[in-house]
Amino acid sequence: MAATTPCLQRAGRAISRDMPYKWRTISIQPAHSRFFATARRPPPPRPYEPETPKNPEQSKKPEKPLVSSRPKTSQDAVPLPSGPRPQQKKGKQGVAAPYWRLSIGVVFIGSIVYSMFTSPLQLTEAPSIADRDTISKRESGVTEKSPMRLRMEALIKEKQNEIVAALQELDPSHKFRTDTWSRPAGGGGISCVQQDGAVFEKAGVNTSIVYGTLPRPAIEKMRVNHKAIDPDVDSLEFFAAGLSLVLHPQNPNAPTVHLNYRYFETMDKDGKCNAWWFGGGTDLTPSYLYDEDAIHFHRSIKDACDKHDRDYYPRFKQWCDKYFYIPHRQESRGVGGIFFDDLDVEEKDQEQLFSFVKDCLGSFLPGYLPIIARRKDMPFGDREKQWQQLRRGRYVEFNLVHDRGTSFGLNTPSARVESILMSLPLTARWMYMHEADKGSREERILSVLKQPVEWV
Repeated sequence: MAATTPCLQRAGRAISRDMPYKWRTISIQPAHSRFFATARRPPPPRPYEPETPKNPEQSKKPEKPLVSSRPKTSQDAVPLPSGPRPQQKKGKQGVAAPYWRLSIGVVFIGSIVYSMFTSPLQLTEAPSIADRDTISKRESGVTEKSPMRLRMEALIKEKQNEIVAALQELDPSHKFRTDTWSRPAGGGGISCVQQDGAVFEKAGVNTSIVYGTLPRPAIEKMRVNHKAIDPDVDSLEFFAAGLSLVLHPQNPNAPTVHLNYRYFETMDKDGKCNAWWFGGGTDLTPSYLYDEDAIHFHRSIKDACDKHDRDYYPRFKQWCDKYFYIPHRQESRGVGGIFFDDLDVEEKDQEQLFSFVKDCLGSFLPGYLPIIARRKDMPFGDREKQWQQLRRGRYVEFNLVHDRGTSFGLNTPSARVESILMSLPLTARWMYMHEADKGSREERILSVLKQPVEWV
């Protein structure tokens, strides 16, 4: 067997003399390079195999010596073995990289675990009641088993859509403007308003959802009518939801109408109801009195009340006449309707009162649409329009001076003023020392406003 030179042995591979020159490569690897070997090493070179002739007769011909294009040296004279090239000894190069990576990974993961147990605990802020209600509505919807605040919210939004759609049919050419707004503390609302239409000078149908915190003075004031409120707390979470509607027609013969139904509850930090109550009502405010209109409006309300308690209509009608009274004018705002507030567990249970409010809301469109349909196209002149503007001035006086709903809304933090003052008419008029002519239609409505009438 031919010997190899010491130089080639140090290079790590012997070069066969019979190997073609293009296969002759020398890979010199230092002894310490095995620690830096990569996991994906190139495959070892194929062993040299002499070419087998295809034609047996060619084997009889003498082999031609390999001719190299490089200059010959003294090393070329050394005979080299013609068999397979010797294999390089297997070392630990193929496993060095995985062990190296594994050691780094253990140190890295260990540092993360250590920091998790030694770092101070970061506490995230708990979701608010409004956030939890939003998640509940998104995941489970609103059912009969949902909290009453969510059921009331769903009811007023449903009725808002029904009422706006019915009013839009009266005047398709003037679309309602719809604004959706939200409050930083939770809740929000939807305002649907139409201005300068063919039927209504201004019409607004709003829903409002409010989450907030009651301070100590407000809690003490509310405990006068609601003993279930905890007197020993400095603050209470509260929820309020309501549907508010005011329609001011263009025609002086058509009456203005107002509606508001609401629900209020206080809660602890976990959202559990502490105290609750319902309130609301609806009333008619004509500039010119048509007895049949007042009778129809009151009868529709009475029918809704009688389904639940026959004492409701006379009781709440008297409450309405008293509430919508303008002391400095010594007259009522309109011909009345019903009004109630603070109906809680001392009145009836929560389900019964919720059903009552639902029926009252359902009676509005049958009670008002026939009236506006009869009056919206009646002829009128400047005299009638001027009187209508004077009566709307009285409407503004009551809302800004005496209405508790307006006062509560304007004093609520982050209140949306545009929605609260939606109830005001687009135009109004004040005249100094104006008096109605004796025996006129204007004098008749004034006599009714100074002395309420039992319409049904």
